[in-house]
Amino acid sequence: MLLAAGLAEARVTRLDVVSTVSPTFEGRAFKSGQYELLRMRASGELDPHSPFNADIVNIEKAPRNSRGLVEYTTDVHILKPIDLSKGSSTLFYDVVNRGNKLAMGNFNGASTNDPVLAAHAGNGFLMDQGYAVVWSAWQGDVAAGSDRVVANFPIAKRPDGSPVTGLSREEFTDTGTAPTFNAALVYPAAALTGGTLTVRQREGDPRQTPPGLSFTWVNNKQIAITRPAGFDSGALYEFVYTAQDPIVMGIGFAATRDVVSFLRNKTTDDAGQRNPLAGSIRHVLGFGSSQSGRFLKDLLYQGFNRDESRRKVFDGIQPHISGSRKTFTNYEFAAPGRFSRQHEDHMYPGDQFPFTYGLTYDPISRRFDGIMVKCRLTGTCPKVVHTDSELEVWQARGSLVVTTPQGWPTYIPPDVRVYAFAGTQHGPAATPARGICKNLSNPLPYAPSMRAVLSALDGWVRSGKAAPPSNYPMLQEGELAPPAAIGFPVIPGVTFNGLYNELPFKDLSTQPPTAGRIYPGFAPIVNDDGNAIGGIAHPFLSVPIGTYTGWNLRSAGNAEDEGCSLTGSYIPFLATRAERIAANDPRLSIEERYASSADYVARVEAAGRRLMAQRLLLQADYDAIVAEARGRVIP
Repeated sequence: MLLAAGLAEARVTRLDVVSTVSPTFEGRAFKSGQYELLRMRASGELDPHSPFNADIVNIEKAPRNSRGLVEYTTDVHILKPIDLSKGSSTLFYDVVNRGNKLAMGNFNGASTNDPVLAAHAGNGFLMDQGYAVVWSAWQGDVAAGSDRVVANFPIAKRPDGSPVTGLSREEFTDTGTAPTFNAALVYPAAALTGGTLTVRQREGDPRQTPPGLSFTWVNNKQIAITRPAGFDSGALYEFVYTAQDPIVMGIGFAATRDVVSFLRNKTTDDAGQRNPLAGSIRHVLGFGSSQSGRFLKDLLYQGFNRDESRRKVFDGIQPHISGSRKTFTNYEFAAPGRFSRQHEDHMYPGDQFPFTYGLTYDPISRRFDGIMVKCRLTGTCPKVVHTDSELEVWQARGSLVVTTPQGWPTYIPPDVRVYAFAGTQHGPAATPARGICKNLSNPLPYAPSMRAVLSALDGWVRSGKAAPPSNYPMLQEGELAPPAAIGFPVIPGVTFNGLYNELPFKDLSTQPPTAGRIYPGFAPIVNDDGNAIGGIAHPFLSVPIGTYTGWNLRSAGNAEDEGCSLTGSYIPFLATRAERIAANDPRLSIEERYASSADYVARVEAAGRRLMAQRLLLQADYDAIVAEARGRVIP
């Protein structure tokens, strides 16, 4: 098929079945009946001259077939009702994270890449909604194995077929204490010569080349580093070298667009093989967690929510725990697995303006922009429910989602909702532990409200019933402050330094990039217990047994007092007033808060009912939370 301009239409040309499990989940049935798992492989083509693909970096350098088109392949896994008439006519697309399926863990409470056992369905939430759940690959550097969903994208070449070369930068930390360690490179070296290695103890320290620091080439994708004296396990080693063979990574956006569009709109592929969802899909929802949430926002920002027939791809999306970031994907020598934190990978790309869904002006880059500008111009914007843990406010500059680059409150479009789960970390800890952090990790869950928010997005898309109002710490509501001025209490044995992952303007024309002016950043104001006052509060935060934060600090021997990556803190209350006074802890003890276990449960019930009234908690989750509260022993 040719477009009016004479360009070939990008499309999925084949969708081949690799294997089928029917029924899956060992025959377990849900409200929409039994499910089956289809493992498939899609082949696609892109016209490098098409304006729909023109912004894919290096697509003009990708090898072409006899028709002048760029080819790629990707795994496609489909989990669908065996009887599609029992389904909801909604395709739920879970953006994989480094090839891994995450939605089953986020919503069903059962993480797996191979959903075949009855236990893999967890609570059955996604199946009970009747969704056809789909995964496909978008990241071209993920290795096969462990049932990961992977893709094969072309490598850019010069017109004469010689390799494309350029500077690439790697950073390594948490490397242990052995005298030497091996470090893997994302791209092969152009030659086993050259390269610059530096070390620094903390992100803000000057790069150094002290005596004793050296490296040797193991092969073209690995070096061996000899560490110098005076640096602990948390030190940052940075290696800049001339790499070759960049993957055309931006194809991941087009591949996602075209796979979803095919499943939504087509009946057969070019070989006459039937689309297994043909005629059954009316709505498409997209979900992505962490890296995958950043990818969804980047897909929207770069204009890939419109297919080459000018149709909307996703009707609604839920970018989860992305903060204000996008991805390091559509670049030469891209590294989509990298993302900035206060200590690690701080200066990598993927987090620059724009930060908001609405249009704002950036006085640093001197541009007007917004994540939804392109879809506004083409009438292809989805409904958006943006969800973050509190950690994203600290490590992913979440305040930039709700403020301008000048540090003022910003406009949130009417088709966007932003929610923050107060007092939570990136992914709740199954069991609180310290690891390399000073404080215990944070177990406060957010899955109950995640399910409620997804249900609200579904209703918004299907029936037009608007999702609940945004609930994110807001500057204008007195819920945000400069990070060092949030009012955190002085708790014996707990260090609070207000450390925040500051965002500088980055000049990416150099390696390493050069830092410019800092964008304003804010953090959640807290109450006397150290718990945030803004955002969606789980009943266990409204009726607390400790302090729950979105930040933690590294321990001695691990770049002490730097930010502890994606881990928050849990600081339990002491049991009795006598213990609290002896410890000089300003926070009330458990016995001073709750008269009895029954009193505690009653307060949890009241907090849960408030969330249900706001459509931020479902009945089943309310019941589970109350049951857990009843199992707790309150002195």
